[in-house]
Amino acid sequence: MPAKPLSDEALRLIDAVREALAEHGAEVEEKRMFGCHVFMVNGKLCLGVEDDELLVRLPPSTHAAVAETPGVRTLSSKGLMDGYFYIGPSAYATQAQWQHWVGAALAFNPLAKATPKKSRKPAGVEGKDDAARSAKKSSPSLSSLRKSTKTAAKNEGTARKHSVFDDDDL
Repeated sequence: MPAKPLSDEALRLIDAVREALAEHGAEVEEKRMFGCHVFMVNGKLCLGVEDDELLVRLPPSTHAAVAETPGVRTLSSKGLMDGYFYIGPSAYATQAQWQHWVGAALAFNPLAKATPKKSRKPAGVEGKDDAARSAKKSSPSLSSLRKSTKTAAKNEGTARKHSVFDDDDL
């Protein structure tokens, strides 16, 4: 089943996260996980976007306190993902709030544990699922499509502008 198209709001939020991470000069990889567009910083999930919500990874020891914050909900209600939160628009509406969440996620990132990479099968040993993954990898990725769209928009002189904050102009 193909991924659903991203809304304009999600694209604006992804761009805002991209800009915030560029300011910090971190090694960033973008991918899809948990149904979100996530940003891996130094090989570890740090931030993400799902619709109009910001996904942040914070210290699991702060889970109970952060979960009580208005506009914040946990990734998992079963306690399996302590430290992962969805931040709603009301909780990142100002630039100060935005910087708090992004800064907190980046501050925790060096301390976060990376998920070990799965071992690869020997060359020539390919199952049905592996063949499907290989075919999927050969198709253009979401980020490459978005980059080519941005390049085309800039070439046409209609660069996209965004603001994720209610009361601040960026």
